[in-house]
Amino acid sequence: MDDEFEKLFKVKVDFDDKMDTGKENELKIAQFISYYCKRKNIKHLDATGVAKVIEYCSRIAENQNKLSTRFSKIAELLIEADAWAEVDKEPYIRDKHIKKAYDEKIYRNNMIEEKMLEMYKTRKVIIDIKERKIGRINGLSVMNLGDHVFGKPSVITATTFIGHKGVINIEREVEMSGSIHDKGVMILEGYLSEKFAQDVPLSLTGKICFEQSYGGIDGDSASSTELYALLSSLGDVPLKQYIAVTGSVNQKGEIQPVGGVTEKIEGFFDICNHFGLTGDQGVMIPYQNIEDLVLKDEVIRAVQKGIFHIYPVSSIEEGIEILTDKSYLDIYERIKGKLHKYADSDNQSTASGKNLKRK
Repeated sequence: MDDEFEKLFKVKVDFDDKMDTGKENELKIAQFISYYCKRKNIKHLDATGVAKVIEYCSRIAENQNKLSTRFSKIAELLIEADAWAEVDKEPYIRDKHIKKAYDEKIYRNNMIEEKMLEMYKTRKVIIDIKERKIGRINGLSVMNLGDHVFGKPSVITATTFIGHKGVINIEREVEMSGSIHDKGVMILEGYLSEKFAQDVPLSLTGKICFEQSYGGIDGDSASSTELYALLSSLGDVPLKQYIAVTGSVNQKGEIQPVGGVTEKIEGFFDICNHFGLTGDQGVMIPYQNIEDLVLKDEVIRAVQKGIFHIYPVSSIEEGIEILTDKSYLDIYERIKGKLHKYADSDNQSTASGKNLKRK
């Protein structure tokens, strides 16, 4: 933005930190690995080692179809993997050494994640991953500590009753909510109005809360999760607590992509794995985020065995059926019935109030 910049620097270039996958670019990664190993005089990689590095390049890029060009990250991985290959007295760095180096780096930086996981284990943070409950759902958020990013489940609850205040964001009321999160909650009221208030006014007050949250909340990646909780409360339909949800939603009920899906899935998986995988547990994500999944081996094996599940969805109607095992048409009819009762009760109380004033 500085006028002097254009005078001093005649050629400006934007360098991307990602590139497309494909044989040509994967070969370039392999060539960089070979060059770096020669330059630093460390062990070379066999084919499995190179494949694992390329896999982690996709993980850093957060996309199956992209590779990270942050070569400093690759270099750090190679240096530590060389040490583990030396410990094993192997002539080449193999995939297990790359994985060991990656896991050890996470271990050195995940103290806060471990402490939060311990709070779930000791029930200091209350979470249900086995039952079905009304107006309650497990959402997913991401915490970025700079050197380490991890997913954290959050319990979201919703209550609904007769009134005119619409959907109230409790975090906003106590000034713990960011503007993007506030926008996401306001979108929910737009969806409810279009679906259920075409012939009667929306006589509703609903309250949404992130339980046991003591810091600020921002972003709209939980907006679909909040909407499911509201629909559950209005329709008196229990939701599966063993399916965690992430995804943004618009006023038309279309699910929109979000960031950090890999970490979110792994965060919920770790908690389910600790308490015991039942075979029913899983995570619901926007279908647009499928290509962003670069999951750790433990999660992939659990999905392959059918003991953990990933559900890509494109609409609220599709998602509510997965969470309830009921037709969304049946659920919406129940909601319409309740909202009509709310409107009738509201009209009666208004009429009674007018009569009292006349008297």
